[in-house]
Amino acid sequence: MNKAQLVEAIADKVGGRQQAAEAVDHVLDAIVRAVVAGERVSVTGFGSFEKVDRPARYARNPQTGERVRVKKTSVPRFRAGQGFKDLVSGSKKLPRGGEVSVKKAPKGSLTGGAAATVKKAAAKKVTAKKAAAKKATAKKTVAKKTTAAAKKTTAKKTTAKKTTATAKTAAAKKATAKKATAKKAPAKKVTAKKAPAKKSTARKTTAKKATARKATS
Repeated sequence: MNKAQLVEAIADKVGGRQQAAEAVDHVLDAIVRAVVAGERVSVTGFGSFEKVDRPARYARNPQTGERVRVKKTSVPRFRAGQGFKDLVSGSKKLPRGGEVSVKKAPKGSLTGGAAATVKKAAAKKVTAKKAAAKKATAKKTVAKKTTAAAKKTTAKKTTAKKTTATAKTAAAKKATAKKATAKKAPAKKVTAKKAPAKKSTARKTTAKKATARKATS
């Protein structure tokens, strides 16, 4: 049975030839990728696929008998499960119609392949969700910091405006006080000048009284 015949064999069970071909491709791709990565793909009742390392060695060419050095390499290996062996040996009979016992493998029997792919996809989704949550939290933190900084800047500007207004008011008061002082100063000077005039008048009056007294005597 080749791949096309395998697809035809399961086409009626998965809903069509196209769906069967995609299913076979996905299963084989998952198995190959897992084995290449060094993982062991085990399906209970069917068998396991794994990667085996072969060290460098000497071998003989079967045609010439010449001794040849073989480099170190890695090869895939499949080991049939006990259920598969029993069916092939005849110790167990294949059921008529329906699936063999491989389909009824216990939960968690897949250690690689499709199951590993599903687990990896789920892990990636969880990681993506965590990363998205972290980004959202970081954005909120940045937004809060920006808002706080903006409030501080606004407060500083308001304080600066109030300080400037206070300084202008103080300067205006000082200017007003200086003008008032400048206007009052001349009045004091005039008063000071008028004072001597009163003294001279008093002296004249005293002199007149003394003259009158002399005349009378």
